[in-house]
Amino acid sequence: MSDKSIKVTLIKSMAGQLASIRASARGLGLRRIGHTVVVADTPSNRGMMFAASHMLRVETADGGKSAAKKRSQGSR
Repeated sequence: MSDKSIKVTLIKSMAGQLASIRASARGLGLRRIGHTVVVADTPSNRGMMFAASHMLRVETADGGKSAAKKRSQGSR
């Protein structure tokens, strides 16, 4: 299993979407607008995120803190 995680938030309604897109969002564990889940960074999860990308906000699970640490350490 992958040690990386991705935070996914549903930002638009699933109403009116194709059944396959709704199934992708449900497969990620999303239930309602504003619902956020943390999923493993795997090819299957990436495919589901790609299918429903117009309805999702995708972030790294650490919130981008590691990138900020790398920048601050590089300036020393």
